[in-house]
Amino acid sequence: MKILFSPPDISDLEINEVVDTLKSGWITTGPKTKLFEQKIAEYTNTKRAVALNSATACMELTLRLLGIGEGDEVITSAYTYTASASVIEHVGAKIVLVDTAKDSYQMDYEKLEQAITERTKAIIAVDLAGVMCDYDKIYEIVDRKKHLFKPKNKIQEAIGRVIVIADAAHSFGAMRNGRKSGEVADFTSFSFHAVKNLTTAEGGAVTWKEIEGIDSNEIYKEYMLLSLHGQSKDALSKTRLGSWEYDIIYTGYKCNMTDIMASIGLAQLKRYAELLKIRKRIIEMYNEGLKDLNLHILEHYGNNFCSSGHLYLVRLLGKDEKYRNMFIEKMAEKGIPTNVHYKPLPLLTAYKKLGFKIEDYPNAYNMYKNEVTLPLHTLLTDEQVAYIINTFVEIYK
Repeated sequence: MKILFSPPDISDLEINEVVDTLKSGWITTGPKTKLFEQKIAEYTNTKRAVALNSATACMELTLRLLGIGEGDEVITSAYTYTASASVIEHVGAKIVLVDTAKDSYQMDYEKLEQAITERTKAIIAVDLAGVMCDYDKIYEIVDRKKHLFKPKNKIQEAIGRVIVIADAAHSFGAMRNGRKSGEVADFTSFSFHAVKNLTTAEGGAVTWKEIEGIDSNEIYKEYMLLSLHGQSKDALSKTRLGSWEYDIIYTGYKCNMTDIMASIGLAQLKRYAELLKIRKRIIEMYNEGLKDLNLHILEHYGNNFCSSGHLYLVRLLGKDEKYRNMFIEKMAEKGIPTNVHYKPLPLLTAYKKLGFKIEDYPNAYNMYKNEVTLPLHTLLTDEQVAYIINTFVEIYK
């Protein structure tokens, strides 16, 4: 049996929507991108959304929108993919990494509070595997540290404390305490990459909470400028009769979404409720099939939270890296691809060069050393899930 790790789930709905776009004569940023933004905002209970070419671009442009740069500090988790931290480096701010709590994939909130200084401008919290962080706790922390906050621009001044940014690359559709990912953090960045629950092939979107004294339409316009060279009119606006004239307000960036990408997303959104149900059913099958083994399995559903079910993370308790890697090889020999999410950042060359040492992040290392991620996607059949479970049980000793 040959199983894929995370293929995109593309139906005739997506194909027909893309064909419609190709036939329309408008394939770059245009009406379907604007419609996709509207649908994302509606889904996340926010006023506006901006669709860009990646979640990474969403996070970096958010930092730039907030005026964060040289001399500032931004805190994120040591247990994440590089994008959560690299954007901090891109804007010239200092990366501050916080270890996870013991036996947790989330930041140690006590250490997070200790890490906040007068230079801290934002926290990038990571919703790993689709489970939202405890944002209530994060807001309590930043409120307690308000006295240290020194704003640098009008948005920072309006918020009046360290800004909470969600790296929600995994959590589109997740909920916590009755609120959806996208409406909880001050700013939230989603990924629609090919391996994500909802895909646009490449792509992402950013949403934000209403900020008193700041017009959300002005925030939207600023994202538009940042994402398209600082140009005062997008291509769609310039096509209107006699509307060729434009200005470059500042030297911006180039990370807009296209209508082809948005077309895939619009179709995926129509199917998304059902896709989430399939993911939940697979997670429940895994949980039942592996419950008698000595494992730590990430909890996706609880009394006050509901994950998007993006990744199925398993820790092989009592095992080390050597055993974990052997286990991955043996699963591969049986036609089952697995993965590891993630190597803590201090294990990576780029972050070693910045002075980070894994010895300073023991909890993150202990989470990583025996973690295995099983296939979890909506094209898995019940037969394939049963085969994965049976093979896991057979190999794990």
